[in-house]
Amino acid sequence: MRKPRSLRIGGLVSAVTAALALTLAGCGSSGGDGGTGDGGTRAKAAPADRVEPLAARATPKLPATVKSADGKRVTVEDTRRIVPLTGSLNEIVFTLGLGENVVARDITATFDQAKKLPVVTRAHDVSAESVLSLKPTVVLADTTTGPAEAIDQIRAAGVPLVVLEPAKSLADVGPRIEAVARALGVEKAGAALKSRTEDRIAKVRATVPKQSKKPRVAFLYLRGSASVYLLGGRESGAGSLLEAAGAVDAGKASGLKKDFTAITSEALAKAAPDAVLVMSKGLDSVGGLDGLVKIPGVAETPAGMDRRVVSIEDGVLLNYGPRTDQVLKSLVDQLHKDAK
Repeated sequence: MRKPRSLRIGGLVSAVTAALALTLAGCGSSGGDGGTGDGGTRAKAAPADRVEPLAARATPKLPATVKSADGKRVTVEDTRRIVPLTGSLNEIVFTLGLGENVVARDITATFDQAKKLPVVTRAHDVSAESVLSLKPTVVLADTTTGPAEAIDQIRAAGVPLVVLEPAKSLADVGPRIEAVARALGVEKAGAALKSRTEDRIAKVRATVPKQSKKPRVAFLYLRGSASVYLLGGRESGAGSLLEAAGAVDAGKASGLKKDFTAITSEALAKAAPDAVLVMSKGLDSVGGLDGLVKIPGVAETPAGMDRRVVSIEDGVLLNYGPRTDQVLKSLVDQLHKDAK
């Protein structure tokens, strides 16, 4: 596998550790709770278990020829059997209105409409044999999809395979939607979905309370079962969301330039977060809020002392796609609960 993603859920853009990639098989979630850290209570986060397809049915105009992110030109002539190899790509395809044409999913496609589809990844590595057994007419991947041998095997079988750049920030949401729509010959639907998504994000951003001091928020990636405890830095993928929600990315502000670094008391003290952002299953994996504050250094931070935690579903947090407005709203609501 070249780069884990969801860490393919949306933008953790470089390999952290092999163990981290393997723990992600259980990272998806639907429904579930989001936590607020106020007094250690738990509250429902915004629903994140369904996608909302466009009202108008998309009719592909084919063939569609596009330049793949790996430099190849790919012509798509048939979209009757689509295999998206990441959860975020699956989400976009369904929301464009082509869900009935999707015949498989990655382990991170956790929304309700995709749940019954066969999974074609093993701990995030694509199984070329599983993909080809479904007789796909087009496969969508991104630059984090691997292993390379599986991608080559699918292409060698003559299946059109389009590689797309992963979305890493709010600015990537529109271009990502357009790229998927262009590859599938539904550019009109892509323009409509881009407009709808960006409008919804803008409306949420307008609700962010004006504050003289922005809260510092540290993004923590947690997998207690594998003893993986990481602090997000500049390339974690969460910075854009935190800034849009009226917060300061504490890891980035403390000088962490990479995606993640191991949590240490020293790193947390330097970050000095007023709140921490976690994925809901990650929080559960360490025993909830009580377990979180037992991680060395957490209890000594302002966030730990105030037990101030923002929890959002794993399967949607960093997708940067059609449901990002829901993610941002949940983040704003939890982070600024007392300011509204």
